Amino acid sequence: MWSLPPTDTVLHYLAYVALTAEGMTAALAAGRRSMDYVGVCLLACITALGGGTLRDLFLGHYPLVWVANPVYLALPGGAALLTIVIARLVHRLHLAFIVLDAIGLVVFTMIGCNVAWQMDVSLPIVIVSGMVTGCAGGVLRDVLCNDVPLLFRSELYASVSVVTGLFYATAFGLNLNAELWTILTFVLGLSFRLLAVRYKWEMPKFVFTGDEEK
Repeated sequence: MWSLPPTDTVLHYLAYVALTAEGMTAALAAGRRSMDYVGVCLLACITALGGGTLRDLFLGHYPLVWVANPVYLALPGGAALLTIVIARLVHRLHLAFIVLDAIGLVVFTMIGCNVAWQMDVSLPIVIVSGMVTGCAGGVLRDVLCNDVPLLFRSELYASVSVVTGLFYATAFGLNLNAELWTILTFVLGLSFRLLAVRYKWEMPKFVFTGDEEK
């Protein structure tokens, strides 16, 4: 699907889960802005595929996945329409949004690292590619909904992507079992993100108001 190793079927199926999850987060975000159904589906596709598109443009990885396989536009779009139907049955939408977004963040980070590694780039580029793939779609979603992106809020977000990418990339150099390592990385990344939200783990902040000059 994303030029994934044929032996790593776990990541292949997790990719479908992530596309669905991010499509649903987009629908929940769009609902708060009273978008019409077409807008909801468009936002879902941008959220689910935006990070991978930017990664491919940066790396010169063509054709873009949704250009080569337009059917991949249908999965997040369909998930968004399903969310419209069931949204009123979900009482804790904020929790659902956080969990679904965390799934997308972690899985897309692994996919981004995988694609970059197969292009024989250096480790820093592999990690950055994973971070762009994992974070950019959510940033686009939040910006288009006129919200402060999760990337720029208090709890760890980009840091989760970097740690996930570093842990996942370990398997490349050590030739570890791909499927087992994918599962371990998914559990690690998802747990890290949800714990960061639960306990409000934050990075140190830079605060400068200019008052010191007065």
